[in-house]
Amino acid sequence: MKNLNLPNLLTIIRILALPFCAYALFKNGGDDSTWRIIAWVLFFLVGMTDSLDGKIARSRNQITPLGIFLDPIADKAFIGTALIGLSILGDMPWWVTIFILVREILVTLLRLVVIKRGVIPASKGGKIKTLTQNFSIGFYVLPLPSFLYLPRDIFLGVALILTLVTGLDYLKKAVTK
Repeated sequence: MKNLNLPNLLTIIRILALPFCAYALFKNGGDDSTWRIIAWVLFFLVGMTDSLDGKIARSRNQITPLGIFLDPIADKAFIGTALIGLSILGDMPWWVTIFILVREILVTLLRLVVIKRGVIPASKGGKIKTLTQNFSIGFYVLPLPSFLYLPRDIFLGVALILTLVTGLDYLKKAVTK
């Protein structure tokens, strides 16, 4: 119970909220604009708790083994819920979902392999990658008018490039650590 502090509670809430995000995304076959906006709001709130729990943990010196373990799981569950849901609905190409999730899983496995030699901290590029992925996916959740599809797709392209570059950078750091 000593690990159950506010940051860890926020992380647990983030994980428990994901079924509600998925429900809103799929409501009425995923074609209901009102429910898509509700899904976007829910995903946005869940995403904001990711930033909030980390800031609280660092500022209050409440970083715990439970938080270190749960936070990446919550991150992958968050991105996976949105990507897989969008791909099932036919709004996101499956290759994009697979590309991003494979990268995230491989980096997580690398972290487990090198943790005995020390933690490789998240790079600025990795944080920008996460932010870009989240915004990009958010644009796919929102019911946008068709004239915004090209900017949305370009933004996704930038997210994919950052996903690749930061994944390779993490691999390089893991090998040389």
